[in-house]
Amino acid sequence: MTLNEAFAIRVKELLKEKKLTQYKLCQRTGLYPSTVNYMMHAKTKASNFKSMALIIRELGVSVSEFFNSPVFDFDNLDIEE
Repeated sequence: MTLNEAFAIRVKELLKEKKLTQYKLCQRTGLYPSTVNYMMHAKTKASNFKSMALIIRELGVSVSEFFNSPVFDFDNLDIEE
């Protein structure tokens, strides 16, 4: 799994947990729906950290809480160039 795929999985988990929609997330972060959609479907080669940080903040968790998930274990990630 790529880092972008892991990011999307984690965001989806938190959206479900917090009963938020992707649309509401776009409204709250000010990000374009197309930007969030690309990130949620892991269609970007490398996500912009500013966009990631806006999403994480809006989900109401710290960066360390967000990345403290098994989906981000190096054994699960393909981080080759």
